Amino acid sequence: MHIPAYAHDTIRAAVLAGIPTSRQAGGLECRLCSRPFGPDLAAIPLGPTPTVGLSGCRPCLSRLVTRARRDRDAALTHDAERARAEFAAWTPVREHHLARLNSVRHAAEAVAGLARGDEIEALRVAWLLISLESAYTWVPDTPKAPACVDPDDPDVSELKDEAFRLDLAMITAREAVAERLAYHLVNEAQPDEPEMCGELECPKGCSGRHDSSEIDCGPDAVFEDLAEHEILVEDPGPGPLSPRLAALVGKAGAAEQERSSPLTGIEEHAPAVLAHCGIDADDIDVLVSAAAVGLVDDAWREGPLDAIHAADGGPSDGEIFAQSVDLYRRARSALVAARDDRPEKLLAFAAVASDVDLPWAGGSRFALRTVREDVTEFVRHVDNRVWFTSEVMREQGWRAGLLHRAVSAAVKAPAHFGMPGWPDTVGSAMERLAVLDRSGAPESLADLVAAQTALLEAPDRLGADALDWLCHQGLFC
Repeated sequence: MHIPAYAHDTIRAAVLAGIPTSRQAGGLECRLCSRPFGPDLAAIPLGPTPTVGLSGCRPCLSRLVTRARRDRDAALTHDAERARAEFAAWTPVREHHLARLNSVRHAAEAVAGLARGDEIEALRVAWLLISLESAYTWVPDTPKAPACVDPDDPDVSELKDEAFRLDLAMITAREAVAERLAYHLVNEAQPDEPEMCGELECPKGCSGRHDSSEIDCGPDAVFEDLAEHEILVEDPGPGPLSPRLAALVGKAGAAEQERSSPLTGIEEHAPAVLAHCGIDADDIDVLVSAAAVGLVDDAWREGPLDAIHAADGGPSDGEIFAQSVDLYRRARSALVAARDDRPEKLLAFAAVASDVDLPWAGGSRFALRTVREDVTEFVRHVDNRVWFTSEVMREQGWRAGLLHRAVSAAVKAPAHFGMPGWPDTVGSAMERLAVLDRSGAPESLADLVAAQTALLEAPDRLGADALDWLCHQGLFC
């Protein structure tokens, strides 16, 4: 008797239900109906071999095959109906998604066209891009196709193709708007006088307005412009020259390299700036302390940390205060270690300042990895600023690197811990603290003498909560 594959599970379930008797195990009775085998009832082996295992009779097996066939047909019918229903529900969602993609793509193409023309003003172009970006952001995720649709089906491929076309249109629109706004700002920044265009080789009758077809800064200007913002990108330089030309331009190349060194003249001008701010540049101990404050402020406190501070779950003012004190000590140690042509020692400070798993100082349980804000830009910012200082030291000497960061501290953080003005800040804060109601203040602020000593020597000893309380009272303003 042939038993079709779709009936195997049904028969197996019936055969394995319960415990077979000894006669059934010996192949003397049907495992399904317990009738004895004989001339009128043939045994049909069910395995594992024709001579060993359980057996069933033809009537029982035929009945089970019929039941399995009915169950299979019902399941196929149900699956087909479900597939039709899923496809019917997905089709309008797909069509609406395609319509949305096409609409936003057409809008992007229109914005790009308007940005390239002169019909509307630059400000209106900017607002058009903003509204376009909003529309692009609101495009929902691609609706997932039901299981009955093959991944390579044209209906699925069309969704991917239209999404890709939209991305291309958005790139084109952004480029067109960026070019329009960039040259709008350049043109608005200088008067409408042709004599102001001496560097642009303007044609006769120039109106003073220019676009990308008339302005060319050369291949290397962008690297110099970024260096002014303390972002150093390696300039690939010109291609290799022939030996004869290389011999002719060798000296000129060396002179150009000397001229383009970052922060040229820092040792000449910085001491005067520091002296004006009350910092003796010849006192190495004071200079290193100020440089450490500047390095922490420039590389860690300034920039992306503001977004992390404002984010949900971000650090408090007291936690930032305590961590900045701890980093000041680390920055000072790294700067001292960087002496004698070892600027790579600053990497030790960068590793701690950008560590996303390190709990912060002052007893805080905050770590950068706990905040929802993306910290990638913060880590990159720390690395770039520390690397820039190491490059200044490498090219112009250890003292030049100290002067650079010390000037930054003198201008932006003259009253921070580690600066000559910090004791006066603490004295003023303690005078104001003495007359405040401290009933709700942290316990570490109960003893004013001990609190003042801690503020002068190591503010993070007071704890992040105490520092936060002091900050909220405005005592350091």
